[in-house]
Amino acid sequence: MLSNVMKDWLGVCFVTTLGLAILIFIPILFDLFEVLQMTKYVVLALFALSLAYIWGFGGILSFGQAGFFGLGGYTFAVSAINMGQTTIPFIMAIGLCALFAAALGYFMFYGRLNDVYMGVVTLVVTLILWKFINHTAGPEYIIGKARLGGFNGMPSIPIMTLPWEPDVELEPGQLFQYFMAILIVVYLFLHVLIKSKFGRVAISIRENEVRTGLLGYDVRLYKLGIFTIGGAIGGAAGAMWATYQTFIDPHAFSLEVSAKCLIWVMAGGVGTLFGRIVGVVALEYISLKLGETAFLNNLVILGTILVFLVLLLPKGIFPTARNFVAMLWHRSKRSNEGKST
Repeated sequence: MLSNVMKDWLGVCFVTTLGLAILIFIPILFDLFEVLQMTKYVVLALFALSLAYIWGFGGILSFGQAGFFGLGGYTFAVSAINMGQTTIPFIMAIGLCALFAAALGYFMFYGRLNDVYMGVVTLVVTLILWKFINHTAGPEYIIGKARLGGFNGMPSIPIMTLPWEPDVELEPGQLFQYFMAILIVVYLFLHVLIKSKFGRVAISIRENEVRTGLLGYDVRLYKLGIFTIGGAIGGAAGAMWATYQTFIDPHAFSLEVSAKCLIWVMAGGVGTLFGRIVGVVALEYISLKLGETAFLNNLVILGTILVFLVLLLPKGIFPTARNFVAMLWHRSKRSNEGKST
């Protein structure tokens, strides 16, 4: 019998191998439109992982994850337009979002806000950012060569280049591979982090915050670290979204983006990492196909899916499917043992 640790790492090896196979073969086997769609799914999957870690393994429900997504996108856009390269702007987007998350988290966690108020604060902060960016259309809102553009957004954002090679722009297939590599690295990083002492304490806080504090752990500091990591990953996804579209507008800060992220995480299953990636791809593909019909709206589709998940699949698609397969396997095993006796 394999131990749970061995099974867990075999699962990680399988997911990593699958990810590397996708990285290699998608640009070869699919046409340009499909590669671009897959690139979109990769960016949104990374965004979903940011909330998946905060909520699923830290127990912190953030209604304003779009704040980090939009802030990362705008930071990257302004920096890339002014610098004429993408490597340092990408690092700056991650760093600024991490600092912003740390500052916001400090006031929330050390202010001892309960879960409801933390959800409200993250939502309100995101709405403030959305409102501010919407009103930056005037000529005074220029940072260097970058005009913020207000509700019209920021066009002409540079395409991602090779790290430290500003003259080598990535082709669509190369961009997909670059983003897919980032997704795999972040997935492995989060998995290792979850299995570390830090991750075990984070899960303990999620299960029983008071008891964890009584054991001598600084719950506020751990929650601050969790929130900062999630904010940094959300900022990375926002920067990737900006360069993928070569455009960004205030919609990146919208409630719709935050709501979609919540639905993706719920669909994939709150307690899994790979499930969140599956949830993003599945829901975005369904929305794309159903949205092609004139009488269906994406938000209506996602809202219907959310109601379906809450009522029928509260654990999410991936955990439910995994449990169903395990049940069938155990039944088959017992049946074979009965026949042999």
